[in-house]
Amino acid sequence: MGLGKSFTMAISSIVNNKVRSLLTMLGIIIGIAAVIILVSVMNGLTAEVEKVFSEFGTTSLTTTIQHRPNIEVTPEELYEFTDKNPGLFNGVSPNITVSGDFKTPASGDDTVTVRANGVSEDYYNIQKLQLSFGRFISYMDCENKSNVAVIGSFQALEYFGSSSAAIGKTVRLNGIPYTVIGVLEEEDDSTESSSDNAMYIPYTTAMKVTGTGVVSSYVVNAASDEVVSSAKDSLESWLLETVGDDDYYSVTSLQVIVDAMVDMMGKMEMVLIAIAGISLLVGGIGIMNIQLVSVSERTREIGIRKSLGAKHRHIMTQFVMESGVVSCIGGIIGIVLGSVSAITFGNLLKMAVSPSVDAVIIAFGVSVAIGVVFGFLPARKAARLNPIDALRNE
Repeated sequence: MGLGKSFTMAISSIVNNKVRSLLTMLGIIIGIAAVIILVSVMNGLTAEVEKVFSEFGTTSLTTTIQHRPNIEVTPEELYEFTDKNPGLFNGVSPNITVSGDFKTPASGDDTVTVRANGVSEDYYNIQKLQLSFGRFISYMDCENKSNVAVIGSFQALEYFGSSSAAIGKTVRLNGIPYTVIGVLEEEDDSTESSSDNAMYIPYTTAMKVTGTGVVSSYVVNAASDEVVSSAKDSLESWLLETVGDDDYYSVTSLQVIVDAMVDMMGKMEMVLIAIAGISLLVGGIGIMNIQLVSVSERTREIGIRKSLGAKHRHIMTQFVMESGVVSCIGGIIGIVLGSVSAITFGNLLKMAVSPSVDAVIIAFGVSVAIGVVFGFLPARKAARLNPIDALRNE
């Protein structure tokens, strides 16, 4: 008896025992569906995390320096260092925070709290900012210590009615007037508590208004994702040589943080898949139990087939084929159910989730393997039956 005949008999057996077959498949269906859902959702979540962090610029290196007596790192020194290593760096910006009350001449006593950042012209590209109107801070603004500002969409809409109307107007931060030269695109919901409540001024102006003579925080941009690690090592080596003690500085890479998070999420995914795999194990045991029952019920049939010339391998093939087909059908149902559920969960979570092709292929292969492996014992039991004893069975 060939494989085609064995397959036909397996389908016939499943059709004739629909409820039993469905219950047998249940563990496989649940296990495969769970694996597909977990892998798809975790992949979608990982992609979402990488997307969010990439918007902040995964090539940026946040550098904090605690200046020692008579030892400091000036912006000019850091610019000179990065200019000598164009293959590793392509941008540097000091980052000085100035917090205070923001208002306009027309707002009266109505003020909001804003955290302004004193930055250079490179900050725009490093942080991948977008403007809706106007321009960003230029080199000459920093050189001249100009009182100019780029504001967020919240301030523009709240005080001027629109982004375009804010250009050229005067705003005040802690009583000091600034001319609006640019308005950032809306990123959040343009409320006071959102990221749209922002303000950028030249770092030299920030140094002037705060009275600080040193810069303690920089954002340094690596030339590409591929050289982030090398750029970080090079910057740390230079700082160690300049400052003399690694306790007085720190360099944080957003890419390293992202990689650590992705690695952690990958480990979580493996743990969740292992837990979901218990359902597959239970499903395999269920298939083996049902097949053992089937062997007992069909003992006389096996005896007749053996007496008519069926060989050991024919009986083995028939029962292994039956368990494999049951598991295969359960796997297909599980893949469809898992894929639909994963897409549904993705829509509910408002993130892009699509079933992984690799996960689908692996899940299908696992379902077939479970059927074959757990069907082997019942098949061997059936094949070893003595035909005379089998024919005597009632």
